[in-house]
Amino acid sequence: MKQQIDANLQLLKARIAEAAKRSGRGAEAIELVAICKGQPASSVRVAYQVGQRDFGENRVAEAREKQAELTDLSDIRWHMVGHIQSRKAKDVAPHFFMVHSIDRVKIAQRLDRFAADSGRILPVLIECNTSGEASKTGWPVWQKDDWPGALEDIQTIREYKNLAVRGLMTMAPWAADPAVLHSTFQGLRAFRDFLEEELMTDLPELSMGMTDDYEIAIEEGATIVRVGRAIFGPRHTDT
Repeated sequence: MKQQIDANLQLLKARIAEAAKRSGRGAEAIELVAICKGQPASSVRVAYQVGQRDFGENRVAEAREKQAELTDLSDIRWHMVGHIQSRKAKDVAPHFFMVHSIDRVKIAQRLDRFAADSGRILPVLIECNTSGEASKTGWPVWQKDDWPGALEDIQTIREYKNLAVRGLMTMAPWAADPAVLHSTFQGLRAFRDFLEEELMTDLPELSMGMTDDYEIAIEEGATIVRVGRAIFGPRHTDT
């Protein structure tokens, strides 16, 4: 297993570097978050042993179980990339390096409260729906007419003292045509540029791109890609 995960990571990093070069950047500009949903803690440990440090989880309970098994990996960084139920916010704020999935003001408010209780500033990303799919969560910003309303909510979130808004996140349609993928990722970058101008601040992170579309995401400006299957293979469980 170690040899396969190592080989997968090396191939993935090479392709990330090639995509970064096409976008006029170096590979160091792209952060790889290894999505380990449905994978055992032993697979996370192997990926860590061959150099990976950032890992992403969709579900709080599964993440906390793995974190408990891997407490000896002191410099591992956990990312929450999935929808967060309000009652789970207290388990997220103290235990994750970054949250990618702030999809409503209420969850931001609760995370701010629990981050304060933990004595930390929690880096977060604002989740945006740039594809127009009804199944996607996050602020609907695929039409420019919706940008001012989203701006108002994001202004509110930026006022929370224990959250640091670092940028935006989106998910593209599954198995979409490349033109649709480009448009989806371009939409997030354009909305980020609008926010930076209106808020007069830097929002450097764009978390977009997964196993099937990360190269297009990088070409369109992604700074964080969230890749699971290309590293670990198929999920071991449905949990």
